[in-house]
Amino acid sequence: MKNTRFLRTILLVLCTIWFRNEKADAQVRPNVVLILADDQGWGDLSINGNTNVRTPNIDRIGKEGAQFARFYVSPLCAPTRAGLLTGRYHYRTGVWGVSNSREFMNLDEVTLADLLKKDGYATGCFGKWHNGSQYPYHPNGRGFDEFYGMLSGHYANYFNTTVDHNGEPAKSTGYIADDLTTKVIDFIEKSKKANKAFLCYIPYNTPHSPFQVPDEYYNRVKARGVRQFSQNKSEEDEETTVAALAMTENIDDNVGRVLQKLEDLNLANNTIVIYLSDNGPNSWRWNEDMKGRKGTAGEGSVRVPFLIRWPGVIPAGKVVNGNAAYIDLLPTLIDLTGIPMKKTGKPHDGISLQPALTEAAELPDRLLFLSINKNNSVRKGHYLYQNNALYDLAADPTQQHDIASGHPALTDSLRAAFDAWYTDVYKNIDSSRGLPVGYSQFPKTVLPSQDAVLHKSPKGTLSYSASAPNSSWIANWSDTASYASWNVDVHTSGKYQVSVRYTSADAGDAFKLVLNRSQISGSIPEAFDPPLIPSPDRVKRTAESYEKEFRTLKVGEITLEKGRGELKLLATDVKGGKFADIRAVELVLLK
Repeated sequence: MKNTRFLRTILLVLCTIWFRNEKADAQVRPNVVLILADDQGWGDLSINGNTNVRTPNIDRIGKEGAQFARFYVSPLCAPTRAGLLTGRYHYRTGVWGVSNSREFMNLDEVTLADLLKKDGYATGCFGKWHNGSQYPYHPNGRGFDEFYGMLSGHYANYFNTTVDHNGEPAKSTGYIADDLTTKVIDFIEKSKKANKAFLCYIPYNTPHSPFQVPDEYYNRVKARGVRQFSQNKSEEDEETTVAALAMTENIDDNVGRVLQKLEDLNLANNTIVIYLSDNGPNSWRWNEDMKGRKGTAGEGSVRVPFLIRWPGVIPAGKVVNGNAAYIDLLPTLIDLTGIPMKKTGKPHDGISLQPALTEAAELPDRLLFLSINKNNSVRKGHYLYQNNALYDLAADPTQQHDIASGHPALTDSLRAAFDAWYTDVYKNIDSSRGLPVGYSQFPKTVLPSQDAVLHKSPKGTLSYSASAPNSSWIANWSDTASYASWNVDVHTSGKYQVSVRYTSADAGDAFKLVLNRSQISGSIPEAFDPPLIPSPDRVKRTAESYEKEFRTLKVGEITLEKGRGELKLLATDVKGGKFADIRAVELVLLK
């Protein structure tokens, strides 16, 4: 009798658990919070020994979970982002730069968001996307239900600026990282209320320049002073260091807000939290004397922090040795979230780090390739081959001694391996692809200035307004022989509303837009030349444009045929010696 009663009790418990899991299956699967800093070096965190900065919340992820001794990314940001989201080297995904459409990820790539969304996850991205602006390159076309942030790279202003929200312009509130975090918290709360597991991708756009940060953070770091310096101290600007670290402390507070929300909603124990950066530091500052910084050769350009926490699954305080990389993130999350392997799309270059995180397994000895703009390297164990030099990082972590001449066989084998790899992956680059126009899901296509090709006449002065196209407009247009063009791929034949976003000191500038056999003409009806928006920079900017307001001029309707072509913007009449500044051309597919 007692045994029968006991068995009935066990059966009831099992049935209750089964029923709860059937109704709340999403709660059983782990949530994923992926936090990516922008231009933050390995040495910008206090967990890695920097006494100039305080990052207790970020450090907590590593202390309550695991940290990787050597985690590598691309020397530049857009390539890293593509590899993180696909598990594949960025060249394979079609990404080979950071502007002028080189950052666009091929449309046949399968992203982490695609995979988790198909598996029932709510998916959100809040911050700097930088892997393609026009739909279906837009985040909403790459698996993310919700997007709020910046589509391209450099941004002009971090306070009360204009961002993209699911394809439409929106006004941010206050400091950008604070505002992004508020949207993150809203997304987490809505996912919890809807009883859905979630992927929350938070690619903060700080501490990337321009160096802007609220007073409380700047004043705090400034008062503390800089005590540790870069190995190139003569090239370090102390104000830049203070600003970058103040921006880092702001990120830390916002990471604390996210962690606290997970605790408040009882989600912390079932959420994988990851923190890393997209490349090395954007200025000379303390980085444990590693050679190089963002975009240059050396460990300091590509070795970044990688911290991961999942309470009860990943042991607290674990340190993973060996080489891991950005291409490993997606395979690792496939394992940790339990996505069936048959759903994972193209072959991955990365490996799952799950055995090293949850078991006692060592990371395998393999070749890791990193390359962008002739910054080429191969890592094999503690050996680094870079641009025909060889270093033993175990004996020489600051890369002071090239040992290639003493190890010719190893040097030659790594050089040959790199050459073969580069030939294989670079064949995926399509430098002629057109910007997509005319999708019914996203009827409005914005063709911003950074995606334009500028054709300057021999005597012309046509240029971007700053050295970084991503935050610029087309400026200094002084003649009718120069022109701007966009390579486009019209998806749907039909009528389109054409608009131009401009500023001009003079009325009457005339222009023409031509695409294959279609064209439309227009003119600037009135002068609109607002001043630049005041910018609270801590350090004089060197790359980004300043921000100003642009006016949208509806030009009229044009009929476009499906197919590729070069959309040309031609100035046909220039008043006052200078044509209008152009921020974008907009094409809206009409029903």
